[in-house]
This record gives sequence, structure tokens and C-alpha cells, in this order.
Amino acid sequence: MKANNQSKAIEIFAGTQWEAAMVQSLLENAHIEAFLMDEAMSSIAPWHTSPGGSAPVRVVVSDVDLDKAIGIVKEYKEKTTKEK
Repeated sequence: MKANNQSKAIEIFAGTQWEAAMVQSLLENAHIEAFLMDEAMSSIAPWHTSPGGSAPVRVVVSDVDLDKAIGIVKEYKEKTTKEK
């Protein structure tokens, strides 16, 4: 039986457009490929991408990088929570 070498895309973060872009940048600086989902639609009709229109843009990474990405997102959330 052959091993399945396909990776899966996993949502790691959801937020506003600028928050998602910041998280994407942090991940890419750590050499983790990240993509934004619903970036354009969140500006036009955010209630179509998420309930109530909150956190309409999602950041997606490969499951291969999941553990490292979780650490980066956790650190980002901790720093932004302290600033509020």
C-alpha cells in the first residue's frame, strides 16, 4: 500500500483583514507558507464569510507546518491581548 503524500490545508486564524495579513506575514517570516481565504469577500459582504460578519478573513497553512504555526499565532494573540 502506498503512503499518501498529500498535505491538508488547515485554518489557523480568523480575524479582520489587517489582522489576518499580519498573521500571514508573521508565518511567512518563519518560512511557513500561508494563504488568506475570503480576503476580497470580507470587504464586500463579511456576513457571507462568517456569522455576524466578525472575523471574516481566515489564514490557512499546511498541516505539515501546523505545530510551528500554532506557536506563532498563540504568541501573536498573547501580545495583542496584552496591548488592549
